[in-house]
Amino acid sequence: MDRLAGSLAFLVNPPCVLFEDDDLLVVDKPAGINTHSPAPHAGEGIYDWLRHREPRWASLAIVHRLDRETSGLIVFAKTALASRSLTQQFAGRTVEKTYVLLTDRPVPETERRLRTALVRSGDRYHARPPHAGAEIAETLFRPAPKQSGHNCLTAHPLTGKTHQIRAHAAALGFPILGDTLYGGAPAARVSLHAQRLVLNHPATEARHTFECPARFDAHPSLILRSALINPSETNTCRLIHGAGDTHPGWYLDRFGEVLLSQSAAPLTRSRQSQLTDWLSQLGCRAAFHKILLRRPDSPPTSSAAPQLVLGTLPSPIIQIIENAVRFEIDLQAGYSVGLFLDQRDNRRRLITGHVAACFPITRPDRAGRLEVLNTFAYTGGFSLCAALSGARTTSIDLSTRYLDWARTNFRQNHLNPDDHTFLAGEVFDWLRRLARKQHRFDLVLLDPPTFSRSKSHGIFRTEKDYAGLVAAALPLLNPGGLLFASANTLRLPARDFLNSISEPITAARRRILQQHFVPQPFDFPITRDEPAHLKTVWLRIE
Repeated sequence: MDRLAGSLAFLVNPPCVLFEDDDLLVVDKPAGINTHSPAPHAGEGIYDWLRHREPRWASLAIVHRLDRETSGLIVFAKTALASRSLTQQFAGRTVEKTYVLLTDRPVPETERRLRTALVRSGDRYHARPPHAGAEIAETLFRPAPKQSGHNCLTAHPLTGKTHQIRAHAAALGFPILGDTLYGGAPAARVSLHAQRLVLNHPATEARHTFECPARFDAHPSLILRSALINPSETNTCRLIHGAGDTHPGWYLDRFGEVLLSQSAAPLTRSRQSQLTDWLSQLGCRAAFHKILLRRPDSPPTSSAAPQLVLGTLPSPIIQIIENAVRFEIDLQAGYSVGLFLDQRDNRRRLITGHVAACFPITRPDRAGRLEVLNTFAYTGGFSLCAALSGARTTSIDLSTRYLDWARTNFRQNHLNPDDHTFLAGEVFDWLRRLARKQHRFDLVLLDPPTFSRSKSHGIFRTEKDYAGLVAAALPLLNPGGLLFASANTLRLPARDFLNSISEPITAARRRILQQHFVPQPFDFPITRDEPAHLKTVWLRIE
């Protein structure tokens, strides 16, 4: 898949990357993201996301961390030399770290230094007098000019313990604004930011200073998206993801100059006001609202189509860009407008030919054009991205209308749809027919709807019938080929989803050679109140 190898330069680094050379990668981490994934099937940390994003970042190593709630500078090592050097510098306390914090409490007029033991109790750490055997934490606080109308201090951690600055600020009587865990006043976010790092370059030993200002005034969800999505190549994303963004039951997507609001009920006056503010802040032209169906197997109604609620739009059909690829969106098409935004990173994998660290889509010993089968193709997003990388694609969907829409997307990106195959009909029927004709593919994509009903196959439910789908697809997959499997349902836990894939593979006497699980992207944040709906996995199968 190398057709676009020369032209993929337009897929630039995410905005959070501030500096990169052969040894270092310096990133401005937004609040709301862990440094690394907290669990195997949880949301990615920024380290995991970066390490799997680019082949040159496959050896990325963590040398220090920031809390999920803290924003600011993190430096990653790209080489073994850099990892050793930075680890020694952090351990030897020769790295200068400066944080900035806000508080609504009075602050000291002169610097304050606190040296304590930190004792964990539940989710919190408590400052206690130093004692034998305790790990010591030491922080220097200095007053700073007010920011955003609040008192401000800089914090200089002389050690690097978990929650050190937060616990010490609370112990000194000025808990951080937004840090309710430590007694701070409620706010949109924890107002703590790693603003400055000074360190010796691992290769040259020259002293380097990295700085990035805090943006405490900006909307946290917008800061998170703007840090990870480059607007020059993508103008669509989810802006509010329900309880994951402290808005239970409300979802807000951006499609270029249009906002799409979704909830199970009509817009309240408060949400309409917030939607108006978003429209103004982002410079968008119009906003639509869609009533979400409560059950995936409920029959669509006319009210399922989004309705214009703010602004004007000459036509409901618009073009957006994602990963520098053009897609047609129809804002009044029905229950879905033509593109599922939570698959953005997986579509990018098809464009770049890179699944994860040390996991290319095409094996080095594979010659010739890649053959890709996209089942449940919908408007052809996966097919289009694979075709842009040089693959020959076969797309299956029950709807001829959606396949025509897919052809339009191909043309919008200067690809001739006649060079590819589009098959209208029931997926299970086509899988059997293609197997009988001994068609084989290097990549099979399975992204079924949560619930579907057809005359020939009957009812399909993801949580019950996924293993049967995998079993039907396996005869079409070449040895050493890739299987991409996706499920979009809260009812199917990640572990059960993976079992429903591995069991039919074992039953077919085939073996998984490589596997990479991908949770939903950062603009669909996973929390206890908004658990993960999307699970995807890439597998190379013998």
